Amino acid sequence: MTTTVPATSKYTSKLHNKRVLVLGGTSGIGFCVAEASIESGATVIVSSSRQPKIDTTIERIKSSYPDCGARISGHACDLANTETLEQNLEALLRFATSDGKDKLDHVVFTAGDSIAVKSLVDTTIDWIQKVGTVRFVAAILLGKLLVPRYMTSSAESSITLTGGVNSTKPGAGWGVLASWGAAIEGLMRGFAVDLKPIRVNCVAPGAVNTELVQSFAGDRLDAVLKHFRDMTTTGTVGRPEDLAEAYLYCMKDQFVTGSVLHSNGGHLLT
Repeated sequence: MTTTVPATSKYTSKLHNKRVLVLGGTSGIGFCVAEASIESGATVIVSSSRQPKIDTTIERIKSSYPDCGARISGHACDLANTETLEQNLEALLRFATSDGKDKLDHVVFTAGDSIAVKSLVDTTIDWIQKVGTVRFVAAILLGKLLVPRYMTSSAESSITLTGGVNSTKPGAGWGVLASWGAAIEGLMRGFAVDLKPIRVNCVAPGAVNTELVQSFAGDRLDAVLKHFRDMTTTGTVGRPEDLAEAYLYCMKDQFVTGSVLHSNGGHLLT
């Protein structure tokens, strides 16, 4: 399904009729990226580990954008199982592109699983590897599979990975998580060279009030959010819809690649 582009909207229509895959697109930042892409006229495929959650997400977006029709769909993809990870990604890409017939223009990777922070003395090899599977290993294999079959090789196309402010300013006990985040930034730069002319960038969020944070904080949510606010110069906590703008920028600006975009409320200045 295509949408009509108004004659006077050359800036707001940059994603009209583009095909966007959002991994981790059923909650938090990924959901808002999917929603904003639909609002911008794109065709969006959302993915997460569970199909029921995907189905709920599709209905949520359709209720907000009833005219989006077939421009929103989704497919489950388990990124945590290393034995089936590559096959799972291949199946997702086949679904997202009608088996290669409709190539992707943009891919946004916001996927991540819930990981408890461990002190350095409690760190194990298994835990180190588990932290990196969804966030890093899956992203590598995704880049391996995308070109040339599933993605348009052009500077108009983009891949946007997700890091975090802790890679630059880690908190106590965040050494392992910060190292994986830094690895994601290095992977982004390598991809920008290896997959050129496709543009590859990374968004590094600060503290964002997502469902994952709410679940982690539990009845301490108010105190946690106050702590987040105190770490910024804006006195605010990030909202997923704020961060979505950074990802849309990476898709729209055809001259940005190999870059890290920070959205953290000034946390790096405190």
